[in-house]
Amino acid sequence: MTENTQDASLAIVILAAGQGTRMRSSLPKVLHRIGGRPLVGHVLDTARDLAPAHILVVVRHERDQVAEAVTGIADEVVVVDQDEIPGTGRAVEVALAAVPGFSGDVLVLSGDCPLVDAATLTDFVAEHRASGAPATLMTAVVEDPTGYGRIIRDTDGTVARIVEQKDATAVEAAVLEINAGMYVFQAAALGRELARVGTDNAQGEKYLTDVVGLLRAAGAPVAASVARDVTVTFGVNDRAQLAEVGRLLNARTVRRWQLAGASIQDPATTWIDVTAELAPDVTVLPNTHILRATVIAAGAVIGPDTTLEDCEVGEGATVRRADATLAVIGAGATVGPFAYLRPGTDLAAGGKIGTFVETKNSTIGAGSKVPHLSYIGDTTIGRGVNLGAGAITANYDDLAKHRTEIGDEVHSGSHNVFVAPVRIGDGAKTGAGAVIRKDVPAGALALSVAPQRNVEGWVENHRPGTAAADAAARARSAQEADDGQEEG
Repeated sequence: MTENTQDASLAIVILAAGQGTRMRSSLPKVLHRIGGRPLVGHVLDTARDLAPAHILVVVRHERDQVAEAVTGIADEVVVVDQDEIPGTGRAVEVALAAVPGFSGDVLVLSGDCPLVDAATLTDFVAEHRASGAPATLMTAVVEDPTGYGRIIRDTDGTVARIVEQKDATAVEAAVLEINAGMYVFQAAALGRELARVGTDNAQGEKYLTDVVGLLRAAGAPVAASVARDVTVTFGVNDRAQLAEVGRLLNARTVRRWQLAGASIQDPATTWIDVTAELAPDVTVLPNTHILRATVIAAGAVIGPDTTLEDCEVGEGATVRRADATLAVIGAGATVGPFAYLRPGTDLAAGGKIGTFVETKNSTIGAGSKVPHLSYIGDTTIGRGVNLGAGAITANYDDLAKHRTEIGDEVHSGSHNVFVAPVRIGDGAKTGAGAVIRKDVPAGALALSVAPQRNVEGWVENHRPGTAAADAAARARSAQEADDGQEEG
């Protein structure tokens, strides 16, 4: 189907009601993040790609937190509350009640299976419709089926039933074909059979999987689709699985950008969120993280050892060994090494933020340079400015933040402190070591120089017996001897 064509006969139910106790976390399992999205967010993104008539998310544990997250990702989602009756069957039953009269197909997904993709689900739904069966389930063959429901087939190869791990016999537990937790049902058959499902099992839950047995008992066929790529079925139950699924998702994302024209030197140490965007001819060097809504234009070189979060990087820019959040880096600009760009940094085209520089809430004009050892906060810098080493814009007076304004073509000496609020006019210059407390007119030279005063003998008088005093005494004696020889 095309992106804008709605499938009016498809409803998608996403199960997100579970607590996920094996995560050992105060955060609901489906809200743990990989690739810049919560787990359920990835499932929602994929569901939206299928353009169904309805997307329903069933919630219970930490209901408000999960509901807020899912509606923030997809505001068209219908959030459905599961009642006190536990189990996946009950979750789907309350979801169906939220779309009375729906007579199409119901695709059921798990909110903790983030790797399933739209192409797999599109084929899955198509196979279901072609089979004419009231139910189709996705299966996978795995080396270790522990924790998954087993697919028990009849002698003719058709699906007979699904047995949950805790209800399986030893023979059934040895089966390697598992239930992937994704189903397509004809809505009418699903609603009818769910009404018959009980809770007579080890967990006392209303299992969705029992629908399969009921359909077979009624003589109806149940189809199965074996996933070609087993990784799309991987779910998350604990932190180890979260890390593994995150790694697989990242590998998939990195490869996608490589095929789109980005050069990624070391995929194993490069992490790119699914929400980031890279143009062709971007180069990403090792140990680099490109996170959240970061956008990188063509020809930019990022890394090594760099983290960009919600940043915009222009064409041909270079960002090396830097950490940046909510920053804009213009075309042809250079950042780093060892630079820290905090939110609100806007570096214009051709500008430079250099070694051991920290910036915050500051605009740096085209071609301007903050080369090294500086802190620039709450500052507006014009075009063609060059700040000397050790520049500090002192923006905080213990009560409030104030801005520093530096005009075009200003050159400052080393180790300057600009005490805000203060304005430096166009073309002005400042001397080395200056503390600028007053506005500087355009074209002026600002100095704050006190006469140097040398107190002779201070170290020997105030630090007697120290190595410094001994060194000073030796040097003074040697100087006095030299002076005596010159006089002789």
